[in-house]
Amino acid sequence: MAQNHVLFICTDHWPAALLGSHGNSDIMTPTLDALARDGIDFTQCYSTCPVCIPARRSIMTGTFPKTHGDRVYSDHMEMPEFPSLAQTFRDAGYQAYGVGKLHVYPQRNRIGFDDVVLMEEGRYELGVVDDYQVWLGENGYAGAEFAHSMGSNTYYTRPWHLNEEAHPTTWATKQMCRTIKRIDPTRPGFFYISYQAPHPPLVPLQTYLDMYDEPSMPLPVLGDWEKEHPIYQALQELADEYSERDIRRALRAFYAQCTHIDHQIRLLIGTLRECNLLDDTIIVFTSDHGDMLFDHGMVAKRLFYEQAAHVPLLFSGKPLHKRRGEVNDKLVCLEDIMPTLLSLCGISVPASVEGIDICSETRRDYLYGECGEGEKATRMIRKGELKLIYYPWGNHLQLFNLHQDPDELHDCAHDGQYVAILKELEQLLISNLHGSDLSWVKDGNLVGLGEKVFEPKPHYGLYNQRGLHWPAPSGYSNIGKNA
Repeated sequence: MAQNHVLFICTDHWPAALLGSHGNSDIMTPTLDALARDGIDFTQCYSTCPVCIPARRSIMTGTFPKTHGDRVYSDHMEMPEFPSLAQTFRDAGYQAYGVGKLHVYPQRNRIGFDDVVLMEEGRYELGVVDDYQVWLGENGYAGAEFAHSMGSNTYYTRPWHLNEEAHPTTWATKQMCRTIKRIDPTRPGFFYISYQAPHPPLVPLQTYLDMYDEPSMPLPVLGDWEKEHPIYQALQELADEYSERDIRRALRAFYAQCTHIDHQIRLLIGTLRECNLLDDTIIVFTSDHGDMLFDHGMVAKRLFYEQAAHVPLLFSGKPLHKRRGEVNDKLVCLEDIMPTLLSLCGISVPASVEGIDICSETRRDYLYGECGEGEKATRMIRKGELKLIYYPWGNHLQLFNLHQDPDELHDCAHDGQYVAILKELEQLLISNLHGSDLSWVKDGNLVGLGEKVFEPKPHYGLYNQRGLHWPAPSGYSNIGKNA
């Protein structure tokens, strides 16, 4: 039996709610809506550590943060010595190619791919001039990637400043289309494209910005709990400087970057079709994590609220036509992608993998999430319709009934009807704590860290604002580990 090809599409910062197929009438995602309609839509997928590097380690190894070693954002941590998703496909006779953002260290580690066309968001400090930056230099745009002056961790916006072909989303798509066309026809292919958008900087093409109307952008939701505790003040710090007008502009730009990706996926599918590969290709779409997008007065990730931790997961393509139109509400996570894809392609799953095959009948009872260490650490238990969120800062628990309250507007932790289930979920959380987290427990109960008053800090670097990259910063090697 001929093996199926795989096209795996990963984005950065895309919440599950930002899909037309998920009932969002404000965003335009016709391509992804079609993939959902003709495939399997796993509507309850979570990033168990919603920040880039740990999430991508989970995707590529099928292991949870406790096993692969990162729950923080360790940009100098090498990959664990487990079989990677790409290597496992190659061991089974596949050719495996990656385009875009890998976010591993050292940056030129191919983590099992035959080759990678790298686009790493201008991280010279980690030692590499990536392939996108080389292309910019060869085409008259040397060092101009960030001349738009928008930050990679801020939510101010302006239109893209160079030609459309130089936009990271357009560039990555073209590289993947070229890669698909160069396939060895005697072997199946595993193709992984990792877009760096809709992650800021928010610099969409004017064409896509024009598709959205600023005054009509929906304002974020606010719950009845945001000002109760100093931890919320700390988590809201990044968003405090933005006015309502700034927020509407940011949402417009963010949606525009999503729609740009959605349309570019059409080129990938068209290329597969014209290469006579589409009928035998499984297509996967997901994101490493979401973005709060000002809900509850917060932005970015590292949180377990729905906008940050709940991500889309679509499996589609003609090989899955018997399950066309399936909307699956089982509790799944990014760690499940590797064993599911391998199983669908008839490949043995490495013993190191901890995720489950979500296309089988297997279901998990609950999901544990962990992100960060120290004061701003947070942990999660998702079980059934309930979600427990824990902050050691002040030993603070939250409980949400997502069936009744999908926007997490009301914290049920102090509601009398939830006393027994709150205790059950708290004990389940305690049973999953490890390492330094064990200091948060005394006599079998959570005690956390001492509560302190929140004190805002200055951010003179504008949250890692990048500068002009020509001449390239000195002292860096294109292959070494010199950070």
